[in-house]
Formats: sequence, structure tokens, C-alpha cells
Amino acid sequence: MCRWAAYLGAPIFIEDLVSAPGHSLIEQSRQATECKTATNADGFGLAWYAERPEPGLYRDVFPAWSDPNLAALCRTVKSHAFLAHVRASTGAATSRNNCHPFAHGRWSFMHNGQIGGFDGFRRRADMGVSDALYPYRKGATDSELLFLYALEAGLDADPVGAMVAAHDALRELSITHGTAPHLRSSAAWSDGRRLYALRLSSDAIAPSVYYRWSASRQGWAVVSEPLEIGQGGWTELPAGHVAVFEGDRVEVQELVRSAFQASA
Repeated sequence: MCRWAAYLGAPIFIEDLVSAPGHSLIEQSRQATECKTATNADGFGLAWYAERPEPGLYRDVFPAWSDPNLAALCRTVKSHAFLAHVRASTGAATSRNNCHPFAHGRWSFMHNGQIGGFDGFRRRADMGVSDALYPYRKGATDSELLFLYALEAGLDADPVGAMVAAHDALRELSITHGTAPHLRSSAAWSDGRRLYALRLSSDAIAPSVYYRWSASRQGWAVVSEPLEIGQGGWTELPAGHVAVFEGDRVEVQELVRSAFQASA
């Protein structure tokens, strides 16, 4: 399992989430506390928004704690919206193309979780991507495919509906051709104006997601794990729900339970 952190609000240095806190994302790459895999050393990545609609993207295969370029970027770059991810592979090779976040146009996306038995039906799943989008299939992960499925489903027009439809399509393929658990997912995506996060599972185990508004920063932090051990003010996103962040507001929606069995 992977760990991730996202931000939306007044511009801050990326290090304020990724490297400075006591239980920062880089610290979680060494010692996560709320996932089965404590070490997340199979690559890392950042997507951040600045003056242009499209996000900047930096990814590499090194452990996040060992890359001085990542530390320098986090220390010097300010952004009003960014996604950061440290990877623990569930099967796909450690390569730059398999590192999150993924980006297309103005969208960025990252994911923690698994689609059960994906390696056994990956070729079949790839066939669900149109010729127009398939050139953007650079890696071999189920996560990148989730993103492409969401783009196919109309992410621009319906960011929540398209992402849920993408999860449902891959869950159905896992039910037919894969193995249980068919779906476990926490995901975050953004167009630079809004930030979205969901937590879904086809069984009783859904990867964790927390969020917190900071009045001093005037922004939202959305994370796999709180950024300080024992820090208050974090709200856990319930399983089977999606959160939409915009300005100083968050809207939490329950997803259709007929589509996903979610833990309470």
C-alpha cells in the first residue's frame, strides 16, 4: 500500500506537508503507521499547480527520503494545489512511469489500493481505453488505468461520477476475471481549482483518508495519515464516501451502496 498527501488553499511551500511535519509524507515513506506496508520506497512523485492550468510533474524511482532534488523542490516551490505520493508496489515494476501522480491536461490523480487479480486481466482491462487515450498509457499499474477510465467516463463534466464509474468498471472486471478483494481504494484528484478524495472498498477494509482545515494556512490538507502523531483536528473520511474541497468548504457525499460494499 502507498501513502499520499494533497493540499488546496492559499499558496504554501510544498515542504509544509511533504517534509516538515513530524509525521510528514517523507517520514511515512520510512515508517507508515496505518497501512500493512510500513515502508513505501518504490518511488515517489509530485504534481503541483502554479501559473498554468496544467500541473507540473516530478517523479522518480528512488525512496523519497533519499532524493535531494525532491527536498530542494519542496523547500523552494510554493503552490495553491498539489498532490504528493510515496509508492509501495503491489506488483508492477518500480519505474518512473508507474510512479504517481499521473497527469493529463489540467487533471492530476493519485491512488492507494488494489484491484484484485489485476495482473491476470490487465490486457483485457487495457482494451477498455479508447485509441485516443491509449497513447497516454505509459505504465502498467491499475492506478494509471483507473485514471484513464475516469477520463473516458467524462472527468471534465462529472469529476465524481466519472471516477466512481472507473472504480466500478475495474471492480466488475475483478469480479469476473480476478480475485478478492476486488477493490480497495483511496484516491485524490484535482484540476487545480477543486480537490477530490474518495475512500472505497468491496470488503470491510478501506484505505484511510483524513482531512483538516488550517485557519493559519487558509487551506485543506487531505492525507492518508495525520501529519503529526496525536494531532487533533483531523476528520476521517468515512468509507464509501467522496469529499469535494473548494475554497474553505468541503462537501462529503455518500456513494451508492449497491455499487460498493463499504466499511462503516
